[in-house]
Amino acid sequence: MSDNVIWFEDLKRGDVASVGGKNSSLGEMVSTLADKGIAVPTGFATTADAYRAFIAANDLETRIAETMKSLDAHDITLAEAGKRVREMITEGRWPQDLLDDIKSAYAEMDRRTGRTDSSVAVRSSATAEDLPDASFAGQQETFLNVEGPRALLAACKRCYASLFTDRAISYREAKGFDHMAVALSVGVQQMVRSDIGGSGVMFSLDTESGFDKVVLINAAWGLGENVVQGAVTPDEYMVYKPFLDRDGLSPIVERALGAKEIKMIYASGGEATKNVKTSKAERGRFVLSEEEICDLARMAVTIEDHYGCPMDMEWARDGESGKLYIVQARPETVQSRAEAGKIMSYRIGKTGKRLLTGLSVGGAVVAGKVCLIEHASDIDRFVDGAVLVTGTTDPDWVPIMKRASAIVTDHGGRTSHAAIVSRELGLPAIVGTGEATHLLHDDQEITVSCCEGEEGYVYEGTAEYEAEEIDPGEIPETRTGVMFNMANPAAASRWWRMPADGVGLARMEFVVNNAIKVHPLALTRFDEVEDEAAREEIERLTRGYETKPDYFVETLSLGLARIAAVHYPNPVIVRMSDFKTNEYAALLGGAQFEPKEENPMIGWRGASRYYSEAYRDGFALECRAIKDLRERKGFDNVVMMIPFCRSPEEADKVLQVMDENGLKRGENGLKVYVMCEVPTNVILAEEFAKRFDGFSIGSNDLTQLTLGVDRDNEQLSHVFRERDPAVQWMIREVIQRAHAAGAKVGFCGQAPSNDPDFARLLVDYGIDTISVTPDAFRDVKRNVADAESGK
Repeated sequence: MSDNVIWFEDLKRGDVASVGGKNSSLGEMVSTLADKGIAVPTGFATTADAYRAFIAANDLETRIAETMKSLDAHDITLAEAGKRVREMITEGRWPQDLLDDIKSAYAEMDRRTGRTDSSVAVRSSATAEDLPDASFAGQQETFLNVEGPRALLAACKRCYASLFTDRAISYREAKGFDHMAVALSVGVQQMVRSDIGGSGVMFSLDTESGFDKVVLINAAWGLGENVVQGAVTPDEYMVYKPFLDRDGLSPIVERALGAKEIKMIYASGGEATKNVKTSKAERGRFVLSEEEICDLARMAVTIEDHYGCPMDMEWARDGESGKLYIVQARPETVQSRAEAGKIMSYRIGKTGKRLLTGLSVGGAVVAGKVCLIEHASDIDRFVDGAVLVTGTTDPDWVPIMKRASAIVTDHGGRTSHAAIVSRELGLPAIVGTGEATHLLHDDQEITVSCCEGEEGYVYEGTAEYEAEEIDPGEIPETRTGVMFNMANPAAASRWWRMPADGVGLARMEFVVNNAIKVHPLALTRFDEVEDEAAREEIERLTRGYETKPDYFVETLSLGLARIAAVHYPNPVIVRMSDFKTNEYAALLGGAQFEPKEENPMIGWRGASRYYSEAYRDGFALECRAIKDLRERKGFDNVVMMIPFCRSPEEADKVLQVMDENGLKRGENGLKVYVMCEVPTNVILAEEFAKRFDGFSIGSNDLTQLTLGVDRDNEQLSHVFRERDPAVQWMIREVIQRAHAAGAKVGFCGQAPSNDPDFARLLVDYGIDTISVTPDAFRDVKRNVADAESGK
């Protein structure tokens, strides 16, 4: 060790002033976490003193200060100032002692790796970098696959020079950092052969909502720069942290296949790296195995626990050894600093035609005019306040990103540069749309909606929307449980800070319709599917799965896991599929498996399907998904609910089929509820209570069948009312009789949020729980609290 060079194992996290945030963090992990399973490639860092010695040896301090003064006086442009300083540095000479120390350390690297001219990554690490209140994401340069002393020294100079890129200068000025007070350390780290393996980024929380019980992992083939810069759409995985130390569980709650359009590999002929197109096989399969996903998540938890704060990490898998390495770790700087008490809630109303879909960032809605810029050289023509539309972004784009109202990109995932900077700037963004630059044009009026869950949408024209601020701390406590109605798994984590008592109604149909898209029997009986277009699409959707039924089971289990994870250990009541025959027929390959009914609303639906020979194969897949969710993923808070069960005999048949599929009421804590939506559920409440643990009142169907009114008939809308005395009698009666039999009763519907008196009635009747959509939760809580206090 010298004043100029320090090996990672001799560094600690407190050495930021000496080697910058990036290198001090690498040193911390090497010196303290190796025995906890965190592998970091060997390396060394040049010090901040070495940088200052280089600047002094070349008499650059005064010249740089004068150049920055000229910039402040507007005598020269930012581009001119940056170019001047960078040339001063790259043309400078190495002080002899610094030159000798770098060469000597590199020779030691060869000894450690057993190679000649070791391939190394050369990374910039500024002394004002990776701080809790400033990310400096991608501000300085990184050079990969650098081989030989001459190339190493040239890369080190270019790192020094990158302290004065246009983006770095403007960022420091915006943050109030003195240009001359910031020094730069260079990290020289053994390359991981991820060019023939894979790499990516991970966060120890959900980057969109701040939900802190998951690890988010992005992965692509090849070197990691493409993921960081957003040049590819990566695979995305999410893992539930609290279950990672439980033997036998695989708590993966999301596994989404990315396009992974290109990969960065080693090059030859003067270039260190190059991008090539991925093969069809690479695009069609996941980068990480289930075991690797969980191993990385455990590393993230170990690192987070050690640092005591949410972390942003880069990882790489060596294609020769298969070993997983952590190559960078820094504090997460957006969600961890977000004001925990406030939730901005946006509600989209009437919209124009949907033009594009991508990954949503930010949760907000913005309407504005498009400013389409495909190349950084054209950023001067950006219009303040416009929606920036481009292929991808890198740090050069930050100055105009700050002036945008929203951002839409063709490429990138949730951990891409565009996504990270948008979060930091508080801008809504939709990344990875695939074709924004082809479909949108300058001055086009659009609405960017990121409030509808994990997917973001670009709509034509200016949509109607509302925004309000919710403070969970102001929501009153109630004796009566208030739960969520939830359909979209991707939206579940948006509301994790709300004090809900669980989920009273998780609609399985949403996952089937939006994620699976295929009729279950078209998967179990694929050979019988006659529609050629449907067959082709089913083949595409199920690629990468061992069997086509496995696609249904895993996709459904993952979708429901997102909801169960947010609310664990509170109950999440999953209603088994409740499509009508016409809705089932609309699924891919479904038409040939469904009869045509005159009135599907009161036809072959719910329980009657589950034991029928014509559908029980489909119900078996639903059961497999619930079993996987509860037993393999660990979410034993999931309660099954059977809809439209017309008689106790039908209940017995359904419970028998469930038992045949490994789901026995009472075993492993499994509870089974019944929807109370048919008058017989009330009339024979005691008999149903012998077979089910609870009732959930579906007020729409119960009102419809009590009054004999089609709930969708506009001409009869004046007759359809949940406040009708007959409907109220039904509700009161089932609550009293179910309680007498020892069963719980919940209510799922909007009436309590729209009508405070209805909430009072339910409380007076002794309802156990009320379940509503998240945006109505606060109002219902207030209505229930008022009812409980007699207001």
